[in-house]
Amino acid sequence: METRIISETYHVSPQISPEDAAALREAGYSLVICNRPDGEVPPALQAESIGQAVTSAGLEFAVLPLTHQTMTAENILKQSELVAKANGKVLAYCASGTRSTVIWALGHAAELGVDEVLTRAAEAGYDLSGLRPTLETLAGEG
Repeated sequence: METRIISETYHVSPQISPEDAAALREAGYSLVICNRPDGEVPPALQAESIGQAVTSAGLEFAVLPLTHQTMTAENILKQSELVAKANGKVLAYCASGTRSTVIWALGHAAELGVDEVLTRAAEAGYDLSGLRPTLETLAGEG
């Protein structure tokens, strides 16, 4: 399991497995968000399997599958609300961590500014520079 820091309380990761649940608890996460649609993974890695392991380890688990088509204002708000209500660090995962980073960036562009959002994403290994025009619009900079 490879977690990447986007903010102090929001981290992202490529696909996790049920076996990662104990390590997530030990790392201090309070909530795990699945941003990966079940249709992309075999049954052993689908949200139900991961969720059972994560909740058995004492963590909260939420499912908000994302695709290009579902990266909507409503889902950006849902993700932000999940993170805001968490009692500690949050790990969001998808196939590579990119979608989990994109939804964070879209939700924080106005608050942090486009350059800060792009810098944090880049420091975590995600090049979101192609989103600059969208982020600028959301931040009121465009």
